[in-house]
Amino acid sequence: MKWIYRTKLNADNSINKHKARLVVKGYAQIFGVDYSDTFAPVARLDTIRLLLAISAQKGWKVFQLDVKSAFLNGVLQEEIYVEQPDGFVIQGAEDKVYLLQKALYGLKQAPRAWYSRIDEHLLNLGFVKSLSEATLYVKLKDNDVLIVSLYVDDLLVTGNNELLVEEFKQEMMNVFEMTDLGLMTYFLGMEVKQNQNEVFICQKKYAKEILKKFQMEECKATSTPMNQKEKLSKNDGADKVDEGYFRSMIGCLMYLTTTRPNILFAISLLSRFMHDASELHLRAAKRILRYVKGTISYGVKFEKCQSFKLYGFSDSDWVGSLDDMRSTSGYCFNLGSGVFSWCSKKQEIVAQSTAEAEFIAATAAVNQALWLKKNLK
Repeated sequence: MKWIYRTKLNADNSINKHKARLVVKGYAQIFGVDYSDTFAPVARLDTIRLLLAISAQKGWKVFQLDVKSAFLNGVLQEEIYVEQPDGFVIQGAEDKVYLLQKALYGLKQAPRAWYSRIDEHLLNLGFVKSLSEATLYVKLKDNDVLIVSLYVDDLLVTGNNELLVEEFKQEMMNVFEMTDLGLMTYFLGMEVKQNQNEVFICQKKYAKEILKKFQMEECKATSTPMNQKEKLSKNDGADKVDEGYFRSMIGCLMYLTTTRPNILFAISLLSRFMHDASELHLRAAKRILRYVKGTISYGVKFEKCQSFKLYGFSDSDWVGSLDDMRSTSGYCFNLGSGVFSWCSKKQEIVAQSTAEAEFIAATAAVNQALWLKKNLK
């Protein structure tokens, strides 16, 4: 075991709280002996954005609850022994170990144990779990609806009756030790501004951190994330660059696509060269950072609209990849206002015609549409 110390910050870089956590060195666990199944209750970002789009249309407010030391609530099914932690060793019994009744952070099965506990509790409260999204729960009571989305130790709660929401908060606090964070304002690096029938999401703070990390704070901004007719390939003849540096840059930019679909295609393209990056690839990646510099406050706005219907758009290029002659599919979905679901991905097979490439893209979009339709129901 070891102690982990961390300072958590708010969106404006002010200190939220200091945390000390005792964690188990789970890498020493053996599959089939110390643990079997592992599962983390993580909601898809599509689902979270969908929730925000619905709340903007309906005029609902989204609230956030944080479970304190969530994994400590999970009851273990396996027999796990741990050494005595630093600072809490019992004199005269230094050679003895503890038998764990409940989970600790670091255990492979800790997320699964926590999910089993909260899943059972929510179902007992009358919630119905979505068949297509294991972390989405809906409760109908007369004409009222209450929706809960679970992301590890964070609960997002919304509904048409704020009294019902408050009752749910109190009930959860009686069972679990929780912090009521009020209106959802900052979640997973995503800044959320909720107004009447309008929700705006962006990652301004995170974008600034990326620019600072790669020393691009004073760079000159560009108007587009990449050149329109730029073609990239693995064997471009340019000098190779530090793979670790390039991967770090692309990884940071990938997470920025949580609220920035306009840079998704360019980042998806560059992610194909992370194991063999050249100067040309790095230059293209830095161009994206320069574009981010000029559009740092951009995001997605959801607002109330007349036509509240699910719209989807799909498209594909033709033989966009010079290395394996594959095309790239893309789709996006909205509910009348801002898009909440998007994707840009290289196709898995080589299309024989432009029509086939379009059909492959349409198939991926239809699969997503069916999943979204089930969640909306």
